[in-house]
Amino acid sequence: MDVAVLEIGGSHVTAAVVRPATWDVTEVDRAKLESQAAAEVVVGQLAEAARKLPLANGLAIALPGPFDFGTGVAWYRGQGKFDQLYGFNLGAALSAELGIDRLLFMNDAEAFTVGEWTAGEVRGVERCLGVTIGTGIGTAFLADGRVVREGDTVPPGGELYKTTYAGKPLEDSISARAILRAYPKQVPGVKEIADLARAGDTTAQEVLVTAFTHLSAALTPWLERFGVTHTVLGGSISGAFDLVAPALDFPVSATADTEHSALIGAAAHYLRSE
Repeated sequence: MDVAVLEIGGSHVTAAVVRPATWDVTEVDRAKLESQAAAEVVVGQLAEAARKLPLANGLAIALPGPFDFGTGVAWYRGQGKFDQLYGFNLGAALSAELGIDRLLFMNDAEAFTVGEWTAGEVRGVERCLGVTIGTGIGTAFLADGRVVREGDTVPPGGELYKTTYAGKPLEDSISARAILRAYPKQVPGVKEIADLARAGDTTAQEVLVTAFTHLSAALTPWLERFGVTHTVLGGSISGAFDLVAPALDFPVSATADTEHSALIGAAAHYLRSE
């Protein structure tokens, strides 16, 4: 059964169909999303994207937290995105707008990691970790392809961003905003810092390596507790992997497919949940 999927970010929504027989992703359409607009505007834009898909079998949606993935209620506040959806039942609104009964939400970092376990860098790995780094940091610990969120072998909820590092929230040390803040010149994004590092800017190189050294230090205790044998990096910063790999002293690789992994993971989760 083909699965219709939306992958929602802070500034875009991607609509696609995933074919489980081969895990091919087809009919991909990426549209802008006004994430700070009123709830009805956001719902309208998401519904417009979803209507481009065959919805007879329902819809899987991957999106960032804070979000109640079981009830479909959004709890964004001070995130720089979706602030108008705080306390809003996005699931009920989309179901009504699209006229569908089955709609399943999944955390985007978890969707990415399940996608990588299904058809990517950690395919079939018994105990693995996915880390997505963009505006913030997302993590998912997988045992035999299933997300583990509870117990003393993973951080609270399986989410590393909820921990502290050097007495501060972890995202103060490793995230796109932390890297941009550490670089002394104003640049549009981390990609530009990576480009400068490749061109010989030693300060840019040092900023990136320092951030990922912090990540390595924060991750290592959890890798040992959970028994992770391989980690996969995704998100916007994964493109700088060649520059920071020496700072990561554990088995790790960057995704080969930044566009499709979360779509595949959301589809796999949807099929398992039937």
